[in-house]
Amino acid sequence: MSEPIKQLAARIKELRESNNVPLGTLAREFGIPKETYEKYESGGTDIPVGFLYELSNRFNFDLTALLTGQSPRLHTYCVVRKGRGVGVDRRKDYKYQSLAYNFISRKMEPFVVKVDPVAEGSKISVNSHPGQEFDYVLEGSMRIAIAGHDVILNEGDSVYFDAGLDHGMVALGGKSCQFLAVIS
Repeated sequence: MSEPIKQLAARIKELRESNNVPLGTLAREFGIPKETYEKYESGGTDIPVGFLYELSNRFNFDLTALLTGQSPRLHTYCVVRKGRGVGVDRRKDYKYQSLAYNFISRKMEPFVVKVDPVAEGSKISVNSHPGQEFDYVLEGSMRIAIAGHDVILNEGDSVYFDAGLDHGMVALGGKSCQFLAVIS
Protein backbone atom coordinates (compact mmCIF):
# COMPACT_ATOMS: atom_id res chain seq x y z
CA MET A 1 0.00 0.00 0.00
CA SER A 2 1.39 3.41 -0.99
CA GLU A 3 2.01 6.12 1.59
CA PRO A 4 -0.67 8.51 0.20
CA ILE A 5 -3.30 5.76 0.39
CA LYS A 6 -2.23 4.91 3.97
CA GLN A 7 -2.61 8.58 4.89
CA LEU A 8 -6.02 8.86 3.20
CA ALA A 9 -7.23 5.70 4.96
CA ALA A 10 -6.07 7.13 8.30
CA ARG A 11 -7.94 10.41 7.62
CA ILE A 12 -11.12 8.47 6.77
CA LYS A 13 -10.88 6.54 10.03
CA GLU A 14 -10.03 9.65 12.05
CA LEU A 15 -12.98 11.55 10.57
CA ARG A 16 -15.39 8.78 11.54
CA GLU A 17 -13.92 8.28 15.01
CA SER A 18 -13.73 12.00 15.83
CA ASN A 19 -17.45 12.23 15.08
CA ASN A 20 -18.17 9.17 17.27
CA VAL A 21 -19.92 7.27 14.49
CA PRO A 22 -19.67 3.47 14.54
CA LEU A 23 -18.17 1.92 11.40
CA GLY A 24 -21.24 -0.26 10.85
CA THR A 25 -23.52 2.78 10.96
CA LEU A 26 -21.63 4.50 8.13
CA ALA A 27 -21.45 1.33 6.08
CA ARG A 28 -25.25 1.05 6.30
CA GLU A 29 -25.73 4.76 5.48
CA PHE A 30 -23.55 4.41 2.38
CA GLY A 31 -25.13 1.09 1.38
CA ILE A 32 -21.85 -0.84 1.38
CA PRO A 33 -20.80 -3.96 3.27
CA LYS A 34 -19.09 -3.32 6.61
CA GLU A 35 -16.07 -5.30 5.36
CA THR A 36 -15.69 -2.92 2.39
CA TYR A 37 -15.78 0.11 4.68
CA GLU A 38 -13.17 -1.54 6.91
CA LYS A 39 -10.95 -2.01 3.84
CA TYR A 40 -11.33 1.69 3.00
CA GLU A 41 -10.14 2.62 6.50
CA SER A 42 -7.21 0.21 6.31
CA GLY A 43 -6.23 1.15 2.75
CA GLY A 44 -6.82 -2.44 1.69
CA THR A 45 -8.88 -1.70 -1.43
CA ASP A 46 -9.50 0.93 -4.09
CA ILE A 47 -11.55 3.83 -2.70
CA PRO A 48 -14.06 5.27 -5.17
CA VAL A 49 -13.95 9.05 -5.45
CA GLY A 50 -17.75 9.03 -5.19
CA PHE A 51 -17.45 7.47 -1.73
CA LEU A 52 -14.91 10.11 -0.69
CA TYR A 53 -17.23 12.85 -1.94
CA GLU A 54 -20.15 11.30 -0.06
CA LEU A 55 -18.10 10.91 3.13
CA SER A 56 -16.88 14.51 3.01
CA ASN A 57 -20.48 15.71 2.56
CA ARG A 58 -21.73 13.46 5.38
CA PHE A 59 -19.37 15.14 7.84
CA ASN A 60 -19.39 18.59 6.22
CA PHE A 61 -15.64 18.14 5.70
CA ASP A 62 -13.81 19.50 2.68
CA LEU A 63 -12.89 16.88 0.08
CA THR A 64 -9.49 18.51 -0.48
CA ALA A 65 -8.68 18.23 3.22
CA LEU A 66 -9.74 14.59 3.16
CA LEU A 67 -7.64 13.82 0.06
CA THR A 68 -4.52 15.83 0.87
CA GLY A 69 -4.58 16.56 4.59
CA GLN A 70 -4.52 20.29 3.81
CA SER A 71 -7.45 22.69 3.76
CA PRO A 72 -8.19 24.82 0.70
CA ARG A 73 -7.28 28.49 1.06
CA LEU A 74 -8.79 30.45 -1.84
CA HIS A 75 -12.06 32.43 -1.70
CA THR A 76 -12.26 34.51 -4.89
CA TYR A 77 -10.99 32.18 -7.60
CA CYS A 78 -8.75 29.19 -8.10
CA VAL A 79 -6.56 28.67 -11.16
CA VAL A 80 -5.20 25.19 -11.82
CA ARG A 81 -2.65 25.03 -14.63
CA LYS A 82 -2.62 22.18 -17.11
CA GLY A 83 -1.47 18.97 -15.46
CA ARG A 84 -1.26 20.59 -12.00
CA GLY A 85 -4.51 19.40 -10.41
CA VAL A 86 -4.32 17.25 -7.31
CA GLY A 87 -4.14 13.59 -8.31
CA VAL A 88 -6.88 11.39 -6.91
CA ASP A 89 -5.69 7.93 -7.98
CA ARG A 90 -7.91 5.96 -5.64
CA ARG A 91 -9.40 3.45 -8.09
CA LYS A 92 -7.38 1.41 -10.54
CA ASP A 93 -9.96 1.91 -13.34
CA TYR A 94 -9.85 5.72 -13.24
CA LYS A 95 -7.23 8.42 -12.75
CA TYR A 96 -8.72 11.64 -11.38
CA GLN A 97 -7.20 15.11 -11.21
CA SER A 98 -9.08 17.62 -9.05
CA LEU A 99 -9.42 21.02 -10.75
CA ALA A 100 -10.76 23.15 -7.87
CA TYR A 101 -9.04 21.58 -4.88
CA ASN A 102 -7.87 24.88 -3.42
CA PHE A 103 -11.21 26.75 -3.50
CA ILE A 104 -13.07 26.99 -0.20
CA SER A 105 -16.75 25.94 0.05
CA ARG A 106 -17.07 24.39 -3.41
CA LYS A 107 -20.59 23.56 -4.55
CA MET A 108 -19.31 21.07 -7.14
CA GLU A 109 -16.22 18.94 -7.72
CA PRO A 110 -14.65 19.22 -11.20
CA PHE A 111 -12.13 16.56 -12.26
CA VAL A 112 -10.24 15.58 -15.37
CA VAL A 113 -10.59 11.81 -15.52
CA LYS A 114 -8.60 9.33 -17.58
CA VAL A 115 -9.91 5.83 -18.25
CA ASP A 116 -7.94 3.15 -20.02
CA PRO A 117 -9.29 0.65 -22.53
CA VAL A 118 -10.18 -2.84 -21.37
CA ALA A 119 -10.41 -6.16 -23.20
CA GLU A 120 -13.34 -6.40 -25.61
CA GLY A 121 -16.47 -7.61 -23.83
CA SER A 122 -15.13 -6.87 -20.33
CA LYS A 123 -17.66 -5.94 -17.71
CA ILE A 124 -17.67 -2.28 -16.66
CA SER A 125 -16.92 -1.67 -12.97
CA VAL A 126 -19.76 0.49 -11.64
CA ASN A 127 -20.23 2.76 -8.63
CA SER A 128 -22.76 5.31 -7.46
CA HIS A 129 -22.77 8.38 -5.26
CA PRO A 130 -25.24 11.08 -4.24
CA GLY A 131 -25.90 14.04 -6.47
CA GLN A 132 -25.59 14.56 -10.18
CA GLU A 133 -22.72 14.19 -12.62
CA PHE A 134 -21.78 15.86 -15.89
CA ASP A 135 -19.14 14.25 -18.14
CA TYR A 136 -17.67 15.89 -21.27
CA VAL A 137 -15.26 13.91 -23.45
CA LEU A 138 -12.05 15.85 -24.12
CA GLU A 139 -10.11 13.16 -25.96
CA GLY A 140 -10.91 9.67 -27.25
CA SER A 141 -14.11 7.67 -26.95
CA MET A 142 -15.77 5.83 -24.10
CA ARG A 143 -18.68 3.62 -23.29
CA ILE A 144 -20.61 4.72 -20.21
CA ALA A 145 -23.09 2.43 -18.52
CA ILE A 146 -25.81 4.19 -16.54
CA ALA A 147 -28.38 2.03 -14.74
CA GLY A 148 -27.98 -0.73 -17.34
CA HIS A 149 -28.03 1.60 -20.37
CA ASP A 150 -24.90 1.79 -22.52
CA VAL A 151 -24.04 5.05 -24.27
CA ILE A 152 -21.08 5.68 -26.58
CA LEU A 153 -19.49 9.11 -26.21
CA ASN A 154 -16.89 10.57 -28.56
CA GLU A 155 -14.73 13.69 -28.32
CA GLY A 156 -17.02 16.69 -27.75
CA ASP A 157 -19.99 14.58 -26.52
CA SER A 158 -21.39 14.94 -23.02
CA VAL A 159 -23.82 13.27 -20.64
CA TYR A 160 -25.60 14.52 -17.51
CA PHE A 161 -27.14 11.99 -15.12
CA ASP A 162 -28.29 11.07 -11.63
CA ALA A 163 -25.07 9.86 -10.00
CA GLY A 164 -27.07 7.81 -7.49
CA LEU A 165 -27.59 5.30 -10.30
CA ASP A 166 -24.94 2.65 -10.90
CA HIS A 167 -22.54 3.97 -13.54
CA GLY A 168 -19.10 3.27 -14.94
CA MET A 169 -16.93 4.03 -17.94
CA VAL A 170 -14.40 2.29 -20.19
CA ALA A 171 -12.31 3.72 -23.03
CA LEU A 172 -12.89 2.44 -26.55
CA GLY A 173 -10.75 1.95 -29.64
CA GLY A 174 -7.72 0.62 -27.77
CA LYS A 175 -6.81 4.14 -26.54
CA SER A 176 -7.29 5.97 -23.27
CA CYS A 177 -10.15 8.44 -22.96
CA GLN A 178 -9.93 11.72 -21.06
CA PHE A 179 -13.03 13.58 -19.93
CA LEU A 180 -14.14 16.41 -17.69
CA ALA A 181 -16.35 15.18 -14.83
CA VAL A 182 -18.28 17.58 -12.62
CA ILE A 183 -19.94 16.11 -9.54
CA SER A 184 -22.48 18.09 -7.54
